[in-house]
Amino acid sequence: MALSHPQLRAQALSNQEPQASTVEASLPDGPSALENHYPDAIVLPASDDGSMVVIESSGPQTKTGNRYTLDGDVVITYKDRRIEADHIDYDSDTGELNANGHLKVSGGQNNESISASHGTMNMKTQTGRFFDVKGSVGLRPGARPIYDNGQPFLFEGKVVVKTGPQSYDVYGGSVTSCQMPNPDWQLFAGKFSIAEGKATARNSVFRVINIPLVYLPYVTHPVVGEQRQTGLLIPVIGESSTRGMILGEQIYVSLGRSADMTVGVEYFSKRGWQQSATFRYRGLGNNFVLAHYSALWDRGYVTGGQYVNQGGQDVVFSGRYDLSPQTRFVADLEYLSSYPYREAFTENFNQAVSSDILSIGYAVHNADGYAWSMRADRYQGLKGAATTTTPERQIRIFHSPSVDLFSTEHRLGESPLLWSVESSVASLKRVQPNFSTTGLTHRFDVHPKISLPLNAGGWHLRPSVAVRDTIYTRSRELRPNSSTPVESGEGINRGDVEVSVEARAPVLERTFTSPLVHKLFASDVKHTIEPIAAYHLVRGVDNFRRLLRFDDIDVVSNTNEVEYGVTQRLFLRQKSSESSEPCSEPKDDAAGSAAWTGAAAAGVMGGVSNGAASDAGYVGTQPGCGNREFLSWRLSQKYFLDPTFGGAIVTRSRNIFQTTLALSGIAFLTEPRNISPLISRLRWKTSDHFDVEWNFDLDTGAKKFTSNNVLVNFHEGQVFSGLSYARLNAPGRFNIAGFSSAVSDFSQLRILLGYGGPAKRGFGIAANTGLDLNSTQVQYGALQVQYNWDCCGLSVEYQKYQLGSVRNENAYRFNFTLANIGTAGNLRRAERLF
Repeated sequence: MALSHPQLRAQALSNQEPQASTVEASLPDGPSALENHYPDAIVLPASDDGSMVVIESSGPQTKTGNRYTLDGDVVITYKDRRIEADHIDYDSDTGELNANGHLKVSGGQNNESISASHGTMNMKTQTGRFFDVKGSVGLRPGARPIYDNGQPFLFEGKVVVKTGPQSYDVYGGSVTSCQMPNPDWQLFAGKFSIAEGKATARNSVFRVINIPLVYLPYVTHPVVGEQRQTGLLIPVIGESSTRGMILGEQIYVSLGRSADMTVGVEYFSKRGWQQSATFRYRGLGNNFVLAHYSALWDRGYVTGGQYVNQGGQDVVFSGRYDLSPQTRFVADLEYLSSYPYREAFTENFNQAVSSDILSIGYAVHNADGYAWSMRADRYQGLKGAATTTTPERQIRIFHSPSVDLFSTEHRLGESPLLWSVESSVASLKRVQPNFSTTGLTHRFDVHPKISLPLNAGGWHLRPSVAVRDTIYTRSRELRPNSSTPVESGEGINRGDVEVSVEARAPVLERTFTSPLVHKLFASDVKHTIEPIAAYHLVRGVDNFRRLLRFDDIDVVSNTNEVEYGVTQRLFLRQKSSESSEPCSEPKDDAAGSAAWTGAAAAGVMGGVSNGAASDAGYVGTQPGCGNREFLSWRLSQKYFLDPTFGGAIVTRSRNIFQTTLALSGIAFLTEPRNISPLISRLRWKTSDHFDVEWNFDLDTGAKKFTSNNVLVNFHEGQVFSGLSYARLNAPGRFNIAGFSSAVSDFSQLRILLGYGGPAKRGFGIAANTGLDLNSTQVQYGALQVQYNWDCCGLSVEYQKYQLGSVRNENAYRFNFTLANIGTAGNLRRAERLF
């Protein structure tokens, strides 16, 4: 009597192996005659693996043989499945159950959730039939499907037949990826078959906001986020003042879990046909391949009586393959047939105005502080645009190939001396409008160096000696009063001796803890001053003008110079979270100084520490103490004791030497001079939401800024903004018949303002513009407005390009995005302001 009494607590039962025969589900009486129109789920039962079934209910439980009758908030758990209902009849021998009232089935590998009025199910075979169903697949408990975030799959149906653990047939229903009960979009069909990670249907109707938009004779839809399918993408539609009406289509091809490809074509009513293709591969670790091709068959246009054709091709390839943790192969390649093609048709402003292309492929092996590499690269730079009377002027430089060796510093035996070496063997070629090397010029370069670090009383002294020898198989002839280079078949050898001494004084520091400081900064403030000086002497380069120029190795020159500079930093030190007292200093003064200065002592002159070393900052000793660099300002300058650099200076021409490149990327030498511009690098970061950089080169001799750049960034919540100002007034690139160089003189301002985000619900707006302050005209501008619902979003953008005679375009772009479906329109992700 005790054993047969109804149990009100959970039971644990072991399923017995059913008989080796098919099991037909016993369907309960349905609400209508519809039940008889749908097939039963008949599947061979799986063998019992010994998993336990747990039964819980708040009402009575009865057992007759192997059959259980359960009432009141019934919960049955089997493996990772959970079945809930008001009433359940369960056969522990066959695994069959009949459920009525608020039936819910959840769990499984695909996070399944099915809610129904009633239904049947076999626990062992994971098959069943359910009525008046609302369900989801791939939606984690508590998750909320929103636009552009995840790929949940939700469905509704009058009847759902579960034919396997992850397969279903949905009759008289719909599927969507949007939040119920009012989804933004739905697919309706008489039957959906869900299996192998996708749903398929025939004769379906696609509705947006419950408005029928399109009839689809056959459609597929992914069920899980990892599933990708081959198929047609939503068409591209747009309009442009220079391209006309834009119509396009793309095909997406899934090539397995690790690769895919997209191929498309667009028709520009005013210009012609554009083709594009993209291939992507992601392998193990860092291995990847990305390739993109675009081309335009331009039928051209006529302006000023001249026919202009801006067609071309652009091919980009990048990839990496790691043979081992120490060995890798890398390639970053681009072929561009026409600069006007990219300038006129790219959707990225920075790319449109870029005149340089660098393609490089290399293999490198790192071990024990040595790096061996083999590389081949090609530089292509546009130095003069084509006109009606002259072709475009390009410079092309090749390394084909170059074998390089680089080492970090190693101790020389048991002595305190450190040695390192750089060496390369390269085959080189240079082509430009008025000059081209014959065949390949071979170059061998070796550059060993020995240093002796010395430290005493906080002072750091580092003398070093290096030699360099470079052998060329060709040279350059010297011809008076001629700026055009002439190649000589005679080889040449360049050798030099280098002596350097670098000195760093102890860091001067002071901590300010006054109430006024705390009121202004809400923390202690530490101010550090890091002075540095270096002397550098190079002798032996007496044939500088006879050297052919390919890269930075070829611009080594004699020099006798002193470099000096100072870096100032402000650190904010927060108070302890456990005490109102300021964070205490480390007890060891030396340790405290090292903690504040961080890695600053590891910097090198030429350049002087650029501020990255300061990230270590101050490390407090109390729990809850924090720190950050609030401001850093570096000033540096060089004084040249040899103003002619061993006679290498060419007056009234732009001169670039390795020593000047180490100070600044802005050319400033057009005549012999003793002092360089003053280099200033200021960084101010008030918080994670606001930072300012101000960098300038001040030429005190010419009394002007050769460069002056300001960058401001701000973001708080959904508000973001940015401002950049760039001013350049320096010697230009070209020599004109050996006389003074043209001056590169431009002043530009860029502004970005916005509210919202690409995946945030609600309204968003953003605008940016680029202004040429010299000509007081807009070079480009864009305004984008968007609105995102739960799982769809609409974006509209206006773009303007004004790039001289090559491009003067007004374009209107839009996209309508449906989560897990795709995007209609021509506003691509890379072009969005958000």
